[in-house]
Amino acid sequence: MIGGEIIAIDGTKSRAHNSKKANFNQKKIEKHLAYIEEKSQEYLDQLAENDVQENSEKINNIQQKIERLKTNRIRYELLEEKLKVSGEPQISMTDEDSRALLVQGQVVEVSYNIQAAVDDKHKLVVATHTINRNDRNALAAIAIEAKENLGIETFTALVDKGYHNGREITQCKAENIRTIVAYPTLVQTNENGTTKGYLVANFIYDKESDTYQCPQSQTLETTGSWHKKSRDGGGYLFKKYRSSACKECPVKSLCTSRTGGREIDRSEFAEAVEENNQRYRENGQLYRKRQEINEHIFGTIKRQWGYNHTNLTGLDKVNGEHSLIMLVYNIKRAMNILGVPELIAKLKSWKSPYKRKVLFLLKLAYFKAIMSKQNYWQKLAA
Repeated sequence: MIGGEIIAIDGTKSRAHNSKKANFNQKKIEKHLAYIEEKSQEYLDQLAENDVQENSEKINNIQQKIERLKTNRIRYELLEEKLKVSGEPQISMTDEDSRALLVQGQVVEVSYNIQAAVDDKHKLVVATHTINRNDRNALAAIAIEAKENLGIETFTALVDKGYHNGREITQCKAENIRTIVAYPTLVQTNENGTTKGYLVANFIYDKESDTYQCPQSQTLETTGSWHKKSRDGGGYLFKKYRSSACKECPVKSLCTSRTGGREIDRSEFAEAVEENNQRYRENGQLYRKRQEINEHIFGTIKRQWGYNHTNLTGLDKVNGEHSLIMLVYNIKRAMNILGVPELIAKLKSWKSPYKRKVLFLLKLAYFKAIMSKQNYWQKLAA
């Protein structure tokens, strides 16, 4: 039932048991504190004005409002301290593991991200787990999990551009996983004045000489020194490539605005990324299968079954819940493909501590369906 050759990887968001109002980042906390400061000053001005007029009722009302603002200020200051101590970019109050994630376009929901690797043969889930971050750093973990679950040497992973990350692609390559990850569309220009014809993609890299050739056939060389760049809480190594010919180049203004000429950074992950991008360009028809493989399962679970949110809190519990949902999906899918009797026959040879319970549940579901059908015909005959 498992092909084990083509596996589509994707994620879908499941709303957490935590409202957006109970989720904070530094910017949101600062906004609340600024509002409190502004309102406090406004009430103090009103207090001074009414004090002159000796309006005791208004004075008492304003003082109560000021006290509430003081309480709120303490609350947000404590939140700010908790956020700094956590080292996280955001914090949730009801479910501490949940995070505000982009769901679609600019829509943000406090949610979890269900990762799923789906085999293309019968749309069965071969690996799944839940995370509380976006897809960018999630590819290797789910791909390796799929490989280990199936006990195979290699497979081709079809993945959308949200997962395009050099480190993750390189890790997949090291595990003998052939990735076809879509890559982001190149912009026409950048902050250094580079026009479309002189983007890095138009520079030819020669692995043997470790040099780049620019569109003007000039060679960019490196000293061989590795530099470090930090990003997303981590970092990576890269080398710089330059050419002395840049200073006198007649089209320099189209290539760069840097006084010293064009400079190209090549990361330690560049080779794996280039290989992946080449596969993506050469396998357009195969890549288009990705959506139909993944959307089948997510559509069933979220639209037909209604599992678009969780009432549990904590990543471990939510992960367990989503894993059970995926298991049920696989069982129902297998029942539709094989039929219950054949599935039970296959499961009898399955060596697992859960074997007896699974067989019992399958038989129970089967006999319920049979009895329901018989009752229907009896009522119809009556």
